Amino acid sequence: MDDARRARAAKRSNWVGHKTNLSGQTDAAIVRHGTPAERVAMVWQITLDLWASSGRPLPTYERHEMPGRVFRRGERPDE
Repeated sequence: MDDARRARAAKRSNWVGHKTNLSGQTDAAIVRHGTPAERVAMVWQITLDLWASSGRPLPTYERHEMPGRVFRRGERPDE
């Protein structure tokens, strides 16, 4: 493990997380019906609808070409 990777792992070691399940959620926006595949299909349809309403074409790049940047905890986007 190189030094940079070891440093990132050390920073993550104190992250707070909570394990929960869907039945423990009370948010009204949570969809509680359907199979996981049906839920993914719902999200895909919402995504298509939102892209259509933006007036922009749906991106056609491959996943490995997707634009993006990882911000590590404590980093600021302008750094």
